[in-house]
Amino acid sequence: MSLNWKEINLILEELELGGSRIQKVYQSAYDVLVFQLYGRGRAFSLLIALTPGACRLHETRRAAVKADRPLRFAEFCKSRLVNGLIEEAVQLGDNRIVRLAVRQGKNRCRCYIRLWSNAANVIVTGGDGVILDVMRRSPRRGEISGGRYEPEAGRAGGAAGKPPENAAAKPGRNPDDYAVRELPGPSSFNERIDAWYAEHGGPLSLDALREQARRAYGGRIDRLELSLEKLRVKEADYAAADRLREYGDIIMTNLGRIKPGDEWLEAENFYSGGFVRIRLDPDRKGSSQAESYYGQYRKAKNGLGNIRGEIAAGEADLARLRETLESLLKEENPLALHKRLRNKGEKPAGAADRKRPGLSFRRGDWLIIVGRDAAENDALLRGHVKGRDTWLHIRDYAGSYVFVKQRSGKTVPLDILLDAGNLALFYSKGRNSGEADLFYTQVKSLRRAKNGPRGLVIPTQEKNLHVKADAARLRELEKCRIETR
Repeated sequence: MSLNWKEINLILEELELGGSRIQKVYQSAYDVLVFQLYGRGRAFSLLIALTPGACRLHETRRAAVKADRPLRFAEFCKSRLVNGLIEEAVQLGDNRIVRLAVRQGKNRCRCYIRLWSNAANVIVTGGDGVILDVMRRSPRRGEISGGRYEPEAGRAGGAAGKPPENAAAKPGRNPDDYAVRELPGPSSFNERIDAWYAEHGGPLSLDALREQARRAYGGRIDRLELSLEKLRVKEADYAAADRLREYGDIIMTNLGRIKPGDEWLEAENFYSGGFVRIRLDPDRKGSSQAESYYGQYRKAKNGLGNIRGEIAAGEADLARLRETLESLLKEENPLALHKRLRNKGEKPAGAADRKRPGLSFRRGDWLIIVGRDAAENDALLRGHVKGRDTWLHIRDYAGSYVFVKQRSGKTVPLDILLDAGNLALFYSKGRNSGEADLFYTQVKSLRRAKNGPRGLVIPTQEKNLHVKADAARLRELEKCRIETR
């Protein structure tokens, strides 16, 4: 439930924003803005939320949360509003539009905070009504830099004191019908509304965010537990590898007893005593049956160490997920919880870099990872890359796997592909050729080679990339290398 116009007036009346100075601006999400203010002898934070169904502005005692990377509107506010003095803070009639008149040195601007559930926005204009920037750009409404916004004059908002066209008030509802909510607690209305929205603020409430955490992490925990259960079954089978070798030996000893079409061999077990019953393939010869069991034995012996490594890594991931979920459920700041959920599955860069095998290079916002041998290639594939990451490998030569980590909503640019291609060429046996063809595809398009060597994959939907060795590029990449040990 968004604030109604009477509640907005009460909040502004309690805060007395006129005379306050904007010291800092934080935008923790695309619909949440926090002004850190100082006025009347105290520092306080003004929260502005444009969340549908929970549009509001009020003082908050909860710590402001920084975004992972600078957001456009926050950077604009830092240049045009920070260190500015709020000369006036009023609501335009009953329209749920708050106007802040801000003076920053000789520059003056107006910051309009429109708290309509389906059309909320923060719009900053010059004194002439020309839009300098908006929190949510809407070309259809003309709410873009260079457009005009003058709600006082009836444009896009109606005259002050009159319901604007398309306002969120219900048809036939008299503005006098709205009332200030009776909320529990002896504190100010700002404090009570801050506490209420923390629990009931729609998508940004603690209840909703905690349920989102349970769904997101609970599902991952369940899937990981199921995967571990399957690995432990396979481990038990692999641990009995000696039995497969014994079966092969027993078959070889009894080749003369095996007839075409036999499905079972019953023979003396000269290893443990008694008799043993061994399944046969009726379409294969006896010696071929023995070689099949010997092959299973070799695979089991080689795979046992890998399986146990996967189980150990899975158990560590499971413990981390459970710890993370517990930490999320204990978080009391909805803004901090919202940010952490947006970053789900991403480890802090420092911790991830320290634990990642191979070589890592950070080129601007892009991360390139190189596996130098079969073990590192396999480890990266199993635990450090995801389906939409890009995989590169040189054609016709043995060499490293190179991965480019995917960025949300971004396509890997050619310059980054050339960086990764040069690394793939340099860390391959084709380095001395000076140039080579590579293929690249997404990790989700790789298929493990059945019964193949460790880390061997078969690409599908691959594309070709021709690269020439570029010494200058490699020198620049070496400067971007991340220490991972």
